[in-house]
Amino acid sequence: MLRGRKKGATSDADSGADSLTPDEAPSEVDAILRGDTAAADDADDATAPAVKPDPAVVGWRRVLHGNRSLWVLAAVAIVSLVAGVALSAVIVSPGQAAADAKPPEPGLITVPVELRTLSNDVTLRGDVVYADSVDVTLEAGDRTGPAVVTGRVPEVGATFGPASVALEVAGRPVIVLPGELPVYRTLRLGLAGPDVAQLKNALRSLGIDPGGSESFDAATAAAVAELYARVGYPAPQPADGTDDVVRGARDAVRSAEAGVASAQRELANAGSGPSGAERVALDNDIRAAERALVTARENAKTPPVAGEPQNPNAVADAEDAVRLAYAKRDVALAAPDTGAQASAVDFAQRALADAQEALAAAEQGTLTFLPASEVLYLSGLPRRVDEVMAKRGTVAQSAVMRVSGAELIVAASAAESDAKLLTVGDTATVAVGDDGSLSATVTALAPRKATGKEAGVRYDVTLALVNPTPEQVQSLQGQNVRIAIPIGATAGEVLAVPAAALTAGAGGESRVEVVVPGEKDTKLVAVTTGLAAEGFVEISGDIAEGEQVVVGR
Repeated sequence: MLRGRKKGATSDADSGADSLTPDEAPSEVDAILRGDTAAADDADDATAPAVKPDPAVVGWRRVLHGNRSLWVLAAVAIVSLVAGVALSAVIVSPGQAAADAKPPEPGLITVPVELRTLSNDVTLRGDVVYADSVDVTLEAGDRTGPAVVTGRVPEVGATFGPASVALEVAGRPVIVLPGELPVYRTLRLGLAGPDVAQLKNALRSLGIDPGGSESFDAATAAAVAELYARVGYPAPQPADGTDDVVRGARDAVRSAEAGVASAQRELANAGSGPSGAERVALDNDIRAAERALVTARENAKTPPVAGEPQNPNAVADAEDAVRLAYAKRDVALAAPDTGAQASAVDFAQRALADAQEALAAAEQGTLTFLPASEVLYLSGLPRRVDEVMAKRGTVAQSAVMRVSGAELIVAASAAESDAKLLTVGDTATVAVGDDGSLSATVTALAPRKATGKEAGVRYDVTLALVNPTPEQVQSLQGQNVRIAIPIGATAGEVLAVPAAALTAGAGGESRVEVVVPGEKDTKLVAVTTGLAAEGFVEISGDIAEGEQVVVGR
């Protein structure tokens, strides 16, 4: 019945086929895609012109439309074939894997003889820092109140030179002077010692004359006063009432000096003996006694006169008178006992010494002195301020700042084996940035104190940078850098081969195996070796640059 209608429609199409649009005609393709062959046929009939179809075309169309399963199987087979070919390129069979794992045919491994400069270096790592970093602490000295920081706090990077003011504490300066001995006492009139000598040397370095004595004298006091004037601060002031004490001490000295003079006069008088007149009188008494004795003896020889009394003891009395005159003169001329007068002189002199000491002690308070709290000795000036711990208004109780040398150094360490190859004065190369370098010189080399945390002995190696630019100083500060210190180098370019190319002959000579171009066999060439560095060895002999030498097989 359907066919009958389709034929009718076909016959009607003879008169109205041109009036049908493609949208109105049934879609044969849509029908084929749905697998509806009948609908496809209907679509063919509905859209085909009213002409007799070609039998061949109708046959192929039926093959395409009526065998979809066959075409699907064909597509799957093609896809499987392609996948198999692709996997065969990836998957390797065990036999092929074994064949691929076979070693290549044995051959020679060769390298050319090179012309190069060899340098044997000790390579270290080091930190670029400012030299001799130390913590600065302040001495309390005679200060009675708290050490309040009142001003002159330096900035990081500031530089201290001789007569710089490091800090202001309680309104008084802390003056920087060159020296290694730390402060341990206040320097006053009359003191002597190594600290006084250090102070005088520091003053001389500033062009201030401290006097030629070895003690802190009036000239030193005047020099210290000039130092305070230079830094812009008044000199330390004496305690109240010092002037009255000095005046009293001076009066006491004058009184003691008068007492000494009086005692000395008394001692001189006591020890001088009889005067000249007394000596003459004593001599006259002796001569008178001797004359009386002569007269007595002469009278004794003369016969007595009748009626005149005779003294039978006249001669004896005259002799006694002579002896008495001599005894009196001896007593008068004998050394006098001046013990009492000498004791009085000693007492007066001790009193004078005590008065002079009291005067010196009083005068110490009037002459300029140097308080221990107002001086800071630093060696190696100038010094750079690396860190400031003190702040204005705070009490300085511990380290107030950290200072170091004003020049950069490289602080490195080396194992004992490497350190033994180095000497002070060696030239080194310090890596700067990615490709730059800077020369340096080894300035110190010393064993490090054992701490128990390091294996083996290590040495501290200090290097000084040679003429760094300000930009390099800025960029290198605080950096860890690579240091190369040559301990042996060739004088220019030399022939060199890898160490693996050298073998030893029967007689101990060194030789290399050289490839002969165009020949299968190699030849052994004896060479003389030189410096070994960077894995290469300097050689010389019957060999030229570019020749191939064997380093392995």
